[in-house]
Amino acid sequence: MQNEVHLQSRSRLQDYELIVGRSCIEELRILAWELSGKVIQIVNSTFVGGGVAEILEHLIPLLNQLGVDARWDVIQGGEEFFEVTKKFHNALHGRREKILPEDFALFTEITERNLEELRFYGDIFFIHDPQPVALIAKKKEIGRNWVWRCHIDVSNPNRKVWEFLRGFVVNYDAAVFSAPNFAQKLPIRQFMVTPSIDPLSDKNRELDQGTIYSVLAKYGLTSDKPMIVQISRFDRLKDPLGVIEAFEMVRKGIDCQLVLAGGTATDDPESEQVLEEVRKRAEGNPDIHVLLVPPESDLEINALQQAATVIIQKSLKEGFGLTISEALWKGKPVVASAVGGIPLQIKNKFTGLLCYSVEGAAYDLKQLLSNPEYANWLGHNGREHVKQNFLITNQLKDYLLTFLAIGPLGKSSDIIYL
Repeated sequence: MQNEVHLQSRSRLQDYELIVGRSCIEELRILAWELSGKVIQIVNSTFVGGGVAEILEHLIPLLNQLGVDARWDVIQGGEEFFEVTKKFHNALHGRREKILPEDFALFTEITERNLEELRFYGDIFFIHDPQPVALIAKKKEIGRNWVWRCHIDVSNPNRKVWEFLRGFVVNYDAAVFSAPNFAQKLPIRQFMVTPSIDPLSDKNRELDQGTIYSVLAKYGLTSDKPMIVQISRFDRLKDPLGVIEAFEMVRKGIDCQLVLAGGTATDDPESEQVLEEVRKRAEGNPDIHVLLVPPESDLEINALQQAATVIIQKSLKEGFGLTISEALWKGKPVVASAVGGIPLQIKNKFTGLLCYSVEGAAYDLKQLLSNPEYANWLGHNGREHVKQNFLITNQLKDYLLTFLAIGPLGKSSDIIYL
């Protein structure tokens, strides 16, 4: 059964001119014109939850406004399939997982089902992450151009899982990674495209104080003491338990509160279990607030970030970590782990502070809470860094250039930085 979503953006292309300038928008129109008549079929594993779905939700309507016929489909899986792909996800990040032969067999079985049920209509197929990677088998039958977009840090993957997936990846025309250090040696062209945020979305636009206060009241929060906030789906790789431990160290000397807010994803069955672990760990501490935020809560997340004194992202592993760009765009000081794509966003002691341990995170948090002037300076620098590098208009341009570059390709190992 076909599973396609139709999106409409509340933002118009011309609305971005005040932020990025008219020349940027005109350049996008010129590039998009070159793709006239082509259909971009985008495929991932979920419409809701996680950074990939969120990016696509804003990116696709803007591509359509540019005249690019971009459409979005998801594969069908089920709980067992997503349990397997979650193990793949963790293993690709370097986490130890018990991967069984039947896991690979189930992945293959579900892929075969999707190959039969999904309608393949694109001129360019833009396939996101491991879950649908094996759809490339269809290329033998229909040809056309295929691009695999990897949002995961595969710099040090479990070799067994990576070699299995690599058998599919090498048949694509190109692969796209989020950072130079994520790339693997492949006999196909590789493009480096950083993810981005939409500055006009509900999650990132400026809010008035009344809206912010109403969201705080909704979740039982007050602004009478400094607030440390982490916004992430509930995932062990986001280390929410480590955040609580760092907060408890800070709380011994500074009266403050912690907010852990996030949601779950339909393709991540482990997230409910992690949420319960976090709630149990925070139980009995009135200064720790664990908030399960529904998927359609962008404005609430925005308000929590704008209300924050300091924002933390203490991931153990990370793809790119767009919550960092969201926080920096709001001019907030950020403490984040030096993993994945985070160091591309946090230039240590200039756009934020990088940490390497629970103790390091606690030290940085205390430094920012004790020095508001320094914290504000970091926040200002961070916002400018995002404006120059990580807004959705940058990513639109990079993807348009990628699509234009993937004509008939030889078996080269070129890495192209966009």
